[in-house]
Amino acid sequence: MTDTFDHSLPEDEFLAAEYALGVLADADRTAIELRAVREPAFASLVAAWEQRLAPWAAEINEVAPSAQLWDRIAAALPAQAHSAGLWHSLTFWRGFGVAAGALAAACLAALIYLGTLTQQPPLVATIEGGGHRHFVATLDAGRGTVAVVPAAFSPDATRVPELWLIPPDGKPRPVGLLRADQTVTLTLPTDLAALARKDTVLAVSLEPPGGSTTGLPTGPVIATGKLTSL
Repeated sequence: MTDTFDHSLPEDEFLAAEYALGVLADADRTAIELRAVREPAFASLVAAWEQRLAPWAAEINEVAPSAQLWDRIAAALPAQAHSAGLWHSLTFWRGFGVAAGALAAACLAALIYLGTLTQQPPLVATIEGGGHRHFVATLDAGRGTVAVVPAAFSPDATRVPELWLIPPDGKPRPVGLLRADQTVTLTLPTDLAALARKDTVLAVSLEPPGGSTTGLPTGPVIATGKLTSL
């Protein structure tokens, strides 16, 4: 796999980021996808990187090569290359070149962005209870977000899972509602983000639809897990 990134980042961070950037060979991408299916924590890393890098592509302005450049390329092509068909169309290759240039620029911007993250590695928690790993959470302290991936959680028809952050003072703080069928990314208020550090506990309780109305868990706490460094 490519050896582009600053290796002060954890290895799994590189792999997830490279996958999100689309810079891996087909075989490596397939290996990453299979691993994400088997390992919810790694799947959460990939999802977090995809969300983190998506806005960059939208900020890249198209830069079209000059007409002179395309004329030189056309002149250098053998005569048979001017025959009809998509793969021999100069218009097609002009469009392809613009798209490829934008992708390269987006990758470069993302690589620069990766270098700014080495001081704040993400924290991960496996939220377990009753012998089951119900959820896996990845907390990005720099962005103040926590992405929670369902693992072996079995939904309750009458109650919803709610995530709580429990700092050293032992008082649960509500973070937000979770889903049994998809990853949920929650934004932490500034005061709550400041409490989200290594060894802080994440817990999940079952609450009435809409969540607890008291600011504290009202239903059973089915799983807990400590935030740890990767």
